[in-house]
Amino acid sequence: MSLLEQLNQDMKQAMKNKEKDKLAVIRMVKAALQNEAIKSSHAELSNEEELTVLSRELKQRKDSLLEFKNADRLDLVEKTQAEIDILVDYMPEQLSEEEVSEIVKQTILDVNATSKADMGKVMGALMPKVKGKADGSLVNKLVLQQLS
Repeated sequence: MSLLEQLNQDMKQAMKNKEKDKLAVIRMVKAALQNEAIKSSHAELSNEEELTVLSRELKQRKDSLLEFKNADRLDLVEKTQAEIDILVDYMPEQLSEEEVSEIVKQTILDVNATSKADMGKVMGALMPKVKGKADGSLVNKLVLQQLS
């Protein structure tokens, strides 16, 4: 089942259960997917493109959550955390830090990277492998650790 089909099904269920917050998040994701489809002029997005949109929406919420915590806006922190929890349900299972570390080590060996100057080469080869399955900042941190 595609992400869009899953969202439609969950949207109907959220309407029946009168879950306003979940319904709002699902509608927001659907709108983002439709906007991306229009922008890329495809009738339908590939699974990878859907995952990219979903990852972007999740990252925006996480960034907002950090800002709200810094501003001591507990009302917005709770709302944003609830949105994040809903979005995480649609993401593929996340890799553990150890799994990401192993993938980083293998990729560094594959591209023969030896210093921080090779960071771009490593990240370019690595990100398609972990797209949507690991946080980019964690991947970046692990690559820097391995290259230094």
